Amino acid sequence: MNINKKLRYITGVTLAAAIALSGCGQAAKTGGNLEVDNLPAALAEKGDIKLNVIRKIGGDDHTAQFLAGAKQEGESLGFSVDTFSANGDTAKFLDALDQAANGDYDGVVVSHGDDPATVDAVKKLTDKGIPVVAFDSTGDLSAVEGVTLTSQDDEALAQFALDQLVKEQGEDAKIVYLWVDGFPPMVRRNTVYQATLAKYPNIKELERFGVANENTSVDTQNAVAAMLSKYPKGEIDAIFATWDAFAIGAARALIEAGRTEIKIYGIDVSNADLQIMQEENSPWVATAAVDPKMIGAVNVRLLAKKLAGEETPPTYNLEAALIDQATLNKSSEAVNMATLADIIPGWGTTDAFEEDWMKSLKEANAN
Repeated sequence: MNINKKLRYITGVTLAAAIALSGCGQAAKTGGNLEVDNLPAALAEKGDIKLNVIRKIGGDDHTAQFLAGAKQEGESLGFSVDTFSANGDTAKFLDALDQAANGDYDGVVVSHGDDPATVDAVKKLTDKGIPVVAFDSTGDLSAVEGVTLTSQDDEALAQFALDQLVKEQGEDAKIVYLWVDGFPPMVRRNTVYQATLAKYPNIKELERFGVANENTSVDTQNAVAAMLSKYPKGEIDAIFATWDAFAIGAARALIEAGRTEIKIYGIDVSNADLQIMQEENSPWVATAAVDPKMIGAVNVRLLAKKLAGEETPPTYNLEAALIDQATLNKSSEAVNMATLADIIPGWGTTDAFEEDWMKSLKEANAN
């Protein structure tokens, strides 16, 4: 049920008086015994709220969970939430942003916008008074007034995975680097990778490659399979995969070739990833990640605060965690995204930017 419906029992006189006295609706009646406490006036005046979540990349479980988390959080607040994935198609992505600017949306979450055209499109949105939160997007968006840039803590993600690789494979490991340039999170992860190579000069990079498209996992699987013929057993110790779509393809190739002595250290997590990591003799031994559903939720909370006229930071990094195969295997039952919190303390939960009025809205909309 949307905000308008939940507030339909509030008389105009009562709301106006509350706003005049305190600048917000104090303990606004929402029907029955429920209340919306301290609803910001700017939000109450908007009535129905419609959001759009537009992501450039797609075709992977991480994208699906990110979009689901954003939609779930928005709807729990009584908002209407549309989601769209361009599956890596720049033209479709920019067209979606243009449609959002010309539509009836109150706010937009942008994900993985990575070029100057994205900046122009976001500027068009903000010029029309539509607030924007941008996840894992170009840093040039910081020049657009009012935009909050969010990201996973990419430096921490890369450091967690690489530290585990060095710990288990040694300071003279022979590795393959799966990475693609051009995406802000990949650039940040690569900075940590280069620093790690400088710190451990005996680590030897044998190969590096990567492609980001709707068939990333399949293309990676084929590339790794072809590469294995060049390196007999004992010549590759590990693969550092900077995206779980890379790790999925690499794992399939290693398993099919019987080369599971090569270990994979990845970034990001999903149900599909956890399933592979828990298979017998799986080569995928560790991944560093932030819960993608939580990422979507936090981005929507930030957007809600903007709509409420509340202060929001220019940037925000979501805290990362390491998930290793040994910890997963300690569980008596298969671990999935829903049960990961049982073995990784604090996983998937955060109260970041969750204001008291949001909690009240969620309570009201749950009934």
